[in-house]
Amino acid sequence: MDMIKVVIAEDDPQIAEIQRRFLERIEGFELIGIAHGLEEAETLVDVLQPDLMLLDIQFPTGTGLDLLRKIRSGSSNIDVIMITAAKEVETLREALHGGVFDYILKPLVFERLQETLNNYQQHLAKLKSLETLAQSDVDRVLPRTASGVKTPPTSETRLPKGIDALTLEKIRHVFAADTSPLSAEEMGEKIGASRTTARRYLEYLVSTRELSAEVSYGSVGRPERRYKITL
Repeated sequence: MDMIKVVIAEDDPQIAEIQRRFLERIEGFELIGIAHGLEEAETLVDVLQPDLMLLDIQFPTGTGLDLLRKIRSGSSNIDVIMITAAKEVETLREALHGGVFDYILKPLVFERLQETLNNYQQHLAKLKSLETLAQSDVDRVLPRTASGVKTPPTSETRLPKGIDALTLEKIRHVFAADTSPLSAEEMGEKIGASRTTARRYLEYLVSTRELSAEVSYGSVGRPERRYKITL
């Protein structure tokens, strides 16, 4: 399958950078543009004609739902995944009416985005393989629960015990702002946590290959693990 072209529409540059790094770790997707405003995002859609947009809701000049409605009223057939802090049911309902492929709550967890994008790849592959539709084909393309309603997933999925999404997001923000290697003690000071807690989260991010660790020696010759973002 051809590379899936993606644009990010997110007003916070640090969050956009995290999303960019996540995308680079998932095969089959190519980031072709980042917009920090609604007008810029609309221009990217018109000019670059991406396959998929990762869209926030809150922007200084309006909402992602405004852009979604404008896109749907035009000729673009772009797919949209909402990544947002908006937890209101009415907002979710509007997004579903606008035909979003998924709705992910912040803070964004890599595994959650990876799961959604893998599902999106499979969705496109199924559509491409079909020539005519039977009901069973529709059911495979539009997976539903036993009650017949799509279940919007949450961002708090599949994290190990003792790891929470909010603290992970704090650590990711630290590395998005400064890519210098940090020890567990230094990270603990930055996020307001103990060295032990910081080390647990840093080691988890090493296990997911989001960070790498190296051993350095301090002034007294004691070995110390320092962590840095995997580029």
